[in-house]
Amino acid sequence: MNYVLTGGAGHITKPVAEQLLNAGHRVTIISRNADNVKDLVAKGAAVATGSVEDAAFLKEAFKGADAVYLMIPPNFVPEGGWRTYQNKVTDNYINAITSNNIKKIVVLSSVGAHMGNGAGPVDGLADLEKKLATLTDVNVKFLRPSYFMYNLFGMIPLIKGMNLMGGNYGNTDEKLALVHTNDIAEAAAEELLKLDFTGQTVRYIAGDERHPNEIAEVLSAAIGKPGIPWVVFSDEQALGGMLQSGLPETLAQGYTDLGKALRTGEAQTDYWKHKPVLSKTKLEDFAKEFAGAFNAS
Repeated sequence: MNYVLTGGAGHITKPVAEQLLNAGHRVTIISRNADNVKDLVAKGAAVATGSVEDAAFLKEAFKGADAVYLMIPPNFVPEGGWRTYQNKVTDNYINAITSNNIKKIVVLSSVGAHMGNGAGPVDGLADLEKKLATLTDVNVKFLRPSYFMYNLFGMIPLIKGMNLMGGNYGNTDEKLALVHTNDIAEAAAEELLKLDFTGQTVRYIAGDERHPNEIAEVLSAAIGKPGIPWVVFSDEQALGGMLQSGLPETLAQGYTDLGKALRTGEAQTDYWKHKPVLSKTKLEDFAKEFAGAFNAS
């Protein structure tokens, strides 16, 4: 099989590529910088160097693919706003897929994509899902991972500066579904290797479900500072803090909206209706990585 993967040497794409290569398949990695994927090239991958914002490049890069893995790379200074950027990339993907008559697609979406609006950066992923679902005779597996454990590294400055963790959510009894990027990669590789999905189907991915208070308890114990609390901020406080830290306004507002959707429960409503079998990586496993990053920072 011939696979084309977007996402360069990211936390998910790289291990997916390695699993496909180990299984004897041809793999092309789309990356802005060929140097970033030289380890994968050494293992047998091909590289298509260019930007997902370049429609002509993608159309050429997708030629000959039996299946593609799609993700929208982060852009921290998107022209015209985050969702505009996401939709531009989406339209380029769809053009490349239809031009090359590709029938099997695995997509990195997110928990909260069922909302369509009100989930910040996930709204553009909802647009990606909806547009792909309109394609005729194209089979799509939408992967909807839960909250990335990796994002909890963002708590390190709060701990070091204010001796607390927090967000504009966590004041209800609802647990936060968590997932490690390694487990997302396992699921993506499984879907790509089997390619047994038909139509448009959704797969949720999570490894643990913990209340934010528990998250603070586990992570603070791991760094040798037990008892650090989880503090619930107002939306205004959350937005102001992110702006003060230097995050662009479009991203700060998006993350604030996502936190609000988690607080109201809307972001995870569909997740709880279609709760998956939990994957292997638990919060305590990630806590070891968190402690290493904390001590190195």
